[in-house]
This record gives sequence, C-alpha cells and structure tokens, in this order.
Amino acid sequence: MRSRSNSGVRLDGYARLVHQTILCHQNPVTGLLPASYDQKDAWVRDNVYSILAVWGLGLAYRKNADRDEDKAKAYELEQSVVKLMRGLLHCMIRQVDKVESFKYSQSTKDSLHAKYNTKTCATVVGDDQWGHLQLDATSVYLLFLAQMTASGLHIIHSLDEVNFIQNLVFYIEAAYKTADFGIWERGDKTNQGISELNASSVGMAKAALEALDELDLFGVKGGPQSVIHVLPDEVQHCQSILNSLLPRASTSKEVDASLLSVISFPAFAVEDSQLVELTKQEIITKLQGRYGCCRFLRDGYKTPKEDPNRLYYEPAELKLFENIECEWPLFWTYFILDGVFSGNTEQVQEYREALEAVLIKGKNGVPLLPELYSVPPDRVDEEYQNPHTVDRVPMGKLPHMWGQSLYILGSLIAEGFLAPGEVDPLNRRFSTVPKPDVVVQVSILAETEEIKAILKDKGIDVETIAEVYPIRVQPARILSHIYSSLGCNSRMKLSGRPYRLMGVLGTSKLYDIRKTIFTFTPQFVDQQHFYLALDNKMIVEMLRTDLSYLCSRWRMTGQPTITFPISHTMLDEDGTSLNSSILAALRKMQDGYFGGARIQTGKLSEFLTTSCCTHLSFMDLGPEAKLYGEDYEDNSDELESGNWMESYDSTSNDVHMYLPTKLFQPSRPSFNLLDSTEPSQGNQVPSVRVEIHIPRDQSGEVDFKALVSQLKETSSLQEQADVLYMLYTMKGPDWDTELYKERSATVRELLTELYGKVGEIRHWGLIRYISGILRKKVEALDEACTDLLSYQKHLTVGLPPEPREKTISAPLPYETLTQLIDEASEGDMSISILTQEIMVYLAMYMRTQPGLFAEMFRLRIGLIIQVMATELAQSLRCSAEEAREGLMNLSPSAMKNLLHHILSGKEFGVERSVRPTDTNLSPAISIHEIGAVGATKTERTGIMQLKSEMKQVEFRRLSISTESQSNGGHPSGIDLMSPSFLSPGICMAPSSGSFPRIHGQQTSRDSRQGQWQRRRRLDGALNRVPVGFYQKVWKVLQKCHGLSVEGFVLPSSTTKEMTPGEIKFSVHVESVLNRVPQPEYRQLLVEAILVLTMLADIEIHSIGSIIAVEKIVHIANDLFLQEQKTLGADDTMLAKDPASGICTLLYDSAPSGRFGTMTYLSKAAATYVQEFLPHSICAMQ
Repeated sequence: MRSRSNSGVRLDGYARLVHQTILCHQNPVTGLLPASYDQKDAWVRDNVYSILAVWGLGLAYRKNADRDEDKAKAYELEQSVVKLMRGLLHCMIRQVDKVESFKYSQSTKDSLHAKYNTKTCATVVGDDQWGHLQLDATSVYLLFLAQMTASGLHIIHSLDEVNFIQNLVFYIEAAYKTADFGIWERGDKTNQGISELNASSVGMAKAALEALDELDLFGVKGGPQSVIHVLPDEVQHCQSILNSLLPRASTSKEVDASLLSVISFPAFAVEDSQLVELTKQEIITKLQGRYGCCRFLRDGYKTPKEDPNRLYYEPAELKLFENIECEWPLFWTYFILDGVFSGNTEQVQEYREALEAVLIKGKNGVPLLPELYSVPPDRVDEEYQNPHTVDRVPMGKLPHMWGQSLYILGSLIAEGFLAPGEVDPLNRRFSTVPKPDVVVQVSILAETEEIKAILKDKGIDVETIAEVYPIRVQPARILSHIYSSLGCNSRMKLSGRPYRLMGVLGTSKLYDIRKTIFTFTPQFVDQQHFYLALDNKMIVEMLRTDLSYLCSRWRMTGQPTITFPISHTMLDEDGTSLNSSILAALRKMQDGYFGGARIQTGKLSEFLTTSCCTHLSFMDLGPEAKLYGEDYEDNSDELESGNWMESYDSTSNDVHMYLPTKLFQPSRPSFNLLDSTEPSQGNQVPSVRVEIHIPRDQSGEVDFKALVSQLKETSSLQEQADVLYMLYTMKGPDWDTELYKERSATVRELLTELYGKVGEIRHWGLIRYISGILRKKVEALDEACTDLLSYQKHLTVGLPPEPREKTISAPLPYETLTQLIDEASEGDMSISILTQEIMVYLAMYMRTQPGLFAEMFRLRIGLIIQVMATELAQSLRCSAEEAREGLMNLSPSAMKNLLHHILSGKEFGVERSVRPTDTNLSPAISIHEIGAVGATKTERTGIMQLKSEMKQVEFRRLSISTESQSNGGHPSGIDLMSPSFLSPGICMAPSSGSFPRIHGQQTSRDSRQGQWQRRRRLDGALNRVPVGFYQKVWKVLQKCHGLSVEGFVLPSSTTKEMTPGEIKFSVHVESVLNRVPQPEYRQLLVEAILVLTMLADIEIHSIGSIIAVEKIVHIANDLFLQEQKTLGADDTMLAKDPASGICTLLYDSAPSGRFGTMTYLSKAAATYVQEFLPHSICAMQ
C-alpha cells in the first residue's frame, strides 16, 4: 500500500478542520448551516461563504488525489456543497410569488427573506420584522451558482428551476437603482430601518449578472432551454453606478470594509485598477486596526457603549462609537485572497501572519477565527484617548463560520493545493486587464429606394432595408417584447422580464432567432420617442452619445454593430435632399471617426462574421419547447407571420408600452389659468378663463359652432392650437367638430393632425404645447429620474422656495412623477413639459459625462430653467416674456446644448438667426460656443483680461456674447414664469447695444459687466461648491454650536451622527443652503462659510455659539457700501437687491482683489467672531 504524501497529510489536516468547524453543523435534511450554536437560523449570505471552504477542499482533493479514497472524499465534499446550494434554492423557490412581485415593485415588502429555518427551509420572521432586502446575498448565491456550475457541479435539475434562476436575474438586475439593507442588514448606519443604495450590493449584482450571462445551468449536458440570458445594458448600469459610488459605500457610510468583496474576490466587479487601489487604501487607512478591520466608521455593533435593549441608535449617539468600533478578523481573510489573486506574495504573507496572531486555539489545538474583537468595558476611555492601544477581547460567534471558511480557502490557495483559476473558472479575476480598442460598426440603411438615390447623389452608397434580406431589421421595442417572454413559466406563475426600453448595448448585437439573423435599430430612432426624434440635430446628438458610450462600455466578444436607418423625416422640407446635420454625421462616420469613437461603415452582410451575435435560445421551437409550449406560443405566431410591427401595435390592450399620462395643465400667454385648490385627477381638465374673444350665443353660452368656423378660417397655427385647446377643455377630446363632412373630426384627431403639421415645419413651441394637450408620453422619463437618483443626486422640480419646489429623493412611477411635476409647475403646461425634457437631458449627460455634476448633490430643475431664460433675456437684451417664448421655441438639440453650456461653465453666445420671416414661426435663436476666434478685437482683449484676472481664483467662468444685435423694445419688468423668476435688481433695458445695465451710468461696451453676478447665479442654481467644501463645513461645526442660514439652523450635533465624507452630510448642508431662493445670494453665503472654514483651521477651541452666516454677508455688504461711497459712488450705482438687501455691485465683484468679496467677507467674519479669537489675530485683521 502506497504511503501518504506530505501534501496529502496536510490536506487531510484541512479536511479535519473543515469537518470540525463547518460540516459538523450542516443539517442532514436541508443541507443548510446555522449561524452558530445560539442562532439556529440559516442566513443566505453566510451559508454561501461558509461552504466555499468545502468546495475548495473538494477541488483540492480531486486535483491532488493520491488514492481512490481521495476521489471519494472529493465527491462527498462536492455533494455537501450541492446539498447546501439546493437547500438555499428550495428556501427561495418557496417564495416565488415574491420574486414575481419584486420585479415590478422593487419594494422591501416583496423581497426574498434574508434568513430561513435551518431544519425546514421555512421563513422565520415576518416580511416587515427584518431588513430582508439584501441584494448582495441573492447575488452572491447566483455568482457562486455560476462559478460552481462552471467548475463541474450539477446544482440545477429541472427547467422550472432554470426559469426561477432566470427570474432571479430579473430580481437583481435593477440593483443599481434599488435601495436595500446591505451586507450588514442595517441600511442606514443609524439602524432605523432606512434602506439605501449600497455599493456592495450593486457590485455583487454586477458580478452575478456577468457570470450568469450565456451560462448553461445544466453544464455540458444542457441544451438551448437551460441557458441564462442577461441584458448587457443592465450590467453597465450597475458598473456606472458602482464607479460613481466608490470609494464611498453608501449615503451614510463614507467607507465600508465589505467593499473588499466587490473590488477583489469573489466579485472582481471594478474594471478601473486605480479605483480598486483607491478603495483598498481608504479601507486600510480608515478602518484597519490591530485585530482586523472595522466594518464602517461609528459602527456600534457589540461595542461597550451599545445599548443591548434596543436595535436602533439615536443619531447623536453615533459619536460615542468613534474609535471603539469592533474589529473583524474576517476582512484579513479577504486581504489574503486579494493577495493570492493579484500575485502579491508580500501581502499574503503579512496578513497570514497577522491572522495567525488573532486566531483562537480550540479543542485539540484547532484554529478558530472569532467574529470580532471588542474593547473591554473598563478600558473604553483609554481607547478614546489613544486609539488602537488597548488590548481587545474576542466576542461573538466562535468560530465565525463565514470567516473560518475564507481563512481555509485562502490557506489552500496560498499553500499551492489550488490555483486561483480553479475557484474562479469564469475568469472574473481578469476584470482590470485592459480591453482592446472598440471599433463600432455602423450599417447605414435607406428606408426607400428614393432615399437610397438621394444618398447615392451625395456619394454615400447604402442598401435599403428590403435589400438586406435574409437579415431582418426591426425597431428596438420589438426586442423589448421578445425579452418579455424570457423566463416565463405559467406553472410557477412567473411572467418573464418586465417590459423595459432597450439600451444601446442590447441593440448593437445581432440576434439569431429561429435560424434567422435579426438586427435592431437603436431606441432613439423610434419615431414614437416623444418629440425629440423630430429634431434631426437631436438624432445626431443621440447617435454621437450612443457611439461614445459603446466605445467606453463594450465588453463582449465581437464588435458592436449599429443599424442606422435613414427615413423620410431626415430629409429637408422639400423631400429631395438630406438634412445637413444628418449628412455631416454620415460623412464623418465614413471618414472613420465620430463622437470620439472609431467607426467602420459597411454593409450588414459584411459585418456578420465580426459582430457580436447572441442566440436567443428561449425562442427556439424544438422538442424541448413543446413541453413548455404554453409559455412561448404568443411569440411563435408573431415570428412566423413575419409582421411584428402590426402584432405589437402600441394601441393593443395587452402591451403596456405607451401608458396614457395625466393631462399637462396647459397655459399659453393668451390664457390665464384659474388657481385650482386641488390637482386635476385622471381625465378631468383644468378650468380656464380665456382672455381672447370667445363667440357667444344669445343666452350668453359659448358658441361652439362659431369657434369651429373660427378654426376653419384662421391660417395661424398658434390660433388653431388655442381654439382646439379651448374645445378640448370645454367639450372634451372626443367631441366631433363636424369640420369634415366625409369623416369624423374629433378634437383629438384635429390636434393630432395639427401636431403633424407643426412637426413638419419644426415649430418647437407649438410642438411642446400640443404634446402636453395630447398627453404624449415623455418616454424614459421615469428611467431618467431613476438614473439621476442612482448617481446619488436628489432632484427638485418647480421654483424655490418650498413647498412650491418639490424634492424627489426616491424613484417614482411615471404617473406619480408627471403629477408631481404638474403640481410644481403650478398648472403651467409649458414649464411642466420643459421640466420633463430637461430631466431626460440631465440623465443623458449623467451617463456620458458624470464629471459635469461633481460636488452637486441636488439638481434643481426649476432654477436651471430660470437661469436658461435669464441667459436668453440678458444675451439677447429682450424682455422676459420674449425670453420665455424664445426658450420654448428652442429646438431640442439647442435646448440640450444650452443646458450643457450652463453645466460645463463654457463661454457661450446666444444670437438670433437671420432667416426669411414667416408669420407662423417665432424668430429662431442659435447658441454657439465663443472664444477669441470670431470675436472683435475689443472683445478678444476683454476675454484675455478676464482670463488673466480669473487665474487668481478657482472660479469657473461664463462670459456673455457681445455679438447679438440690439433689439428694439421697452425696459421690461415682466416676471418670467413666476413672480420671482428673474433675479431682482437686473434692469432689462436694451440700452443701445450695450449689455443689460445694472446701473444707469454704464455706457461703455464692457464685456465684463455682470460677469460675476452671472457666475454666482449659475453656481447657485446648480448648487456648485468648491471641492472639499462640505468636509470644511463639518470642521466649522465642530468649533461652534451651529450655522444659521436665514433662520434655518445647521446644528453642530449633526457631526455626532455623520462623518465628514458622507453624502448624507453633504445633502443635509445643501438642504439648509437651498432655503435661500436667490441663487446669487446663496452663493455669497457659500463664500462666507468658506471664510469661516479658514478661521476654523486656527488652533482655538471655539469660534462662537450659533453663527448667523447671513449677518456676516450683511456686515460685508455694509463695509463695501461705506468704502464705495468714500470713493464717490452714488446711490444709483449702489442700488440694492430688494429681496436680500445686498448691493448688486457686490454680487458682481470678483472674489479676489482689493474690492473682492473675499476681502469684505474676511473682515466681516473677523468682526462677527472676534470675541472668540486670540487678540493677535484680530490685530492682524
């Protein structure tokens, strides 16, 4: 008989350790592991992690088998793993109704439970008695289900179970926008049952989705029906949100050691190696101690100061836990595994040695890993004074099975029994390896032969949609409907994937459906996509956005392929030539570079071999499908008929694609809406009082026949729209006007006809107006809102102050969202629809240029619209009413452009376009970036002077274009959109070619006039603050009792609950500052707080009790006025803003320099707090 090798003996030692610490607890019936002797329940996450050592040991025995007994041991260990994974599957599959509900609700009440009865797989606590929603637990189960299946284990046994797993994919794919309770089951760290978006959940979900995509759950024995499908766009959403969160863990936790599981083993979810390193260093710097790492800052769990009689903490109590948080050796096991996978032997050695020192020897010398180390109650004060000096005592579970398992797994790999790739057969560990450059393949198709001929004249040779046969071309919404049958199972009452719009990654693949190749056009090409698709420049913009997104996010095998159809709407008005914007885009793509992406144009047939192609096996009709035919029949008929467009007609009852929205309450300049005390519901229409002439009959009632004849006679599209709106409100949409004898002419039909007309001539003001009346759905509005919230941005709609300005801090259903926007718009339909449009643009920029939104935590859409109109009014030197009209008549692409300029701080100009007059059209306005080129010599000098002066301070800048011609008009005091629309103190007089004047003495053409006031207005409206501002505010609060802003106090006790780097703290400070309705005044308050932060850096204990920030600003204002008067300024020059009492000239002063705002604010702050300062400092002031 062969003797046992040395490695075999060591392996047997690990086998004994696994049996004594893990397998001896496994339930023989269910296969589940209890948490400990005291806690008999089985947690999903702990079970998965605890069985990893058993899985690793099984793999090691199979690989290092000395004898047949070793193979038998390997099989036995593997079956223990299968038993546990199937036990967890049974627990979850019993809650299949919750999975079905959660796909649509994302509600904490509909979530799978986090823990189950170890003996029966039953639930152990009620839905609302525990923080059950923990997407990372479901995700870690799915991730290891994929890894174990890929390693050869057979866990899933039937197609019903495959369908259930497919639905679990739908359950976790919305993790990027779902607030949950996270890995520590607490949600917000106050432990008061407040869920929040957790980076650990988003990262684990991203890893699970990637691991399961195209995986056959039956392994090598499977067929098409057992393959799991994941939509690539959902994975990318998770990645974007994860990147925006890290190194933060959530809103209330600025760092969390659980992120180790996301940046390294097992998820490897982050592709940016610098971000991985940054997050790792944050954890080491802020959380590592002598016995392990704290979970997060101010974690009260099992500390001596925690009250064991209650679960939750009082907010101010969290400060008590600072520096005495328990340290968990568990995290050192993650560092060992991280070192093993990254090949860092020094790190492995360092942490193995550290871990050996904190292990506890059990019976027979068995090494046990304790749950945590806590400060002894009698030595808390000592630890407060000198952190990390007191010897701690082990507490909690012994062994902590999750940590014990990872310790054994790390040892097996570190000692060479396993290679890293064996516990990562899906190769997730290579996520940070640089990817090859992406070349986007673009196939341009003509809708008709006529369009093909027009393109050929321009030297662009394309095929028509008919000529690409046998490849079939379909719109993106068809793909959404196909996917809605994925995972259907009538016996389990599973409906499949909820209908959602397709992202660009999904439409950039080719699809093999029943042996036919299909390609799908991008979502933005769909003409039902609101009115944005009517603007060809907008189509080019959206194409550019999609191409740059593809270039940075494509991770699949094969190149992305975009099918771009040229339709009749992309031709000029005469229909004989191609729109110039579209033509320019096509030319650039043919040159091989567009929107920052490398492009290869060609025919679809040429791209077949190089494209990414997905086989949608769940649509196949084979012998297997016949068994489950009832779930797939719906699609088979439509596919065979080959006429999908008709089958999926958007008006059919069973397709929830274009839900009717609440009527936007319209108002035009010619109407005056009555204030209604309650919002209109359902089909109710707001009552209107019409100020234009309304024909009446003898009894004084409205003469509707005369109104209809007025409609017939007028040639003005604006009047037609106004008359139809009156008929809509008074008679309803289905009233027949009897305008046409041969067919019906209901109000709705006439409005639709008019919408077509104004769409053809691109009258954007009327297009927006009629869109509102017809209840046209702003597609993807709720998705846009959710996207912005997922990037940790709160939204407000309506103009300040509250309650008119309404905050959106959680995803809302479409109907609720539009109703809220209507209420905030106070019945003004134009503002309502513009708010929705801008929300969609903000989401587009958030996805492609998240850097634009740095240090902004609340996007105030009402103020953004206000600033846009103010910019137009000032640049065009026109009245507020004209500016409003101009804004509403901007094309979608110009609106998006203007928004971008305001967000980015670029210099831009606004001017009227010169074009033939048309009584139906408002004058067009163009927005263009300006620099030295194209400006006059004096303007260039002004710009250069401005640039040199601005180098002194870190303020971003905007300059007003001086190119606009003077516009005749009257000095206007008209309020724009609301009584407080334009900031007070700005006179809109045209003033013979000069800038809008703040005081009457200004006659020279000075391009710097109004510059800083404008800059402050923009920054205030966008909530833009200097980098590190909120951390500095936190320091100030440590040295006073609070900051008061216009009567609203930010108390110093806030720092007892929140740490300086928390998003929660930033949002809290922002909400206090947002009580100030005027953006420029708000920005002066920010500057005053900045001055206070400098004082807080001085080595003094306190700088006051409650500091009234506005008083400092007013003292600075008084100092400024005194100095200006001594220099000879008169009262006209020193006019005050009536709302705030601040001199308008101070608003327009640069921050630095002798007359800079910082000079006066510093003096004012020193005066205000001087009684708390050392005398030497006051003397210096």
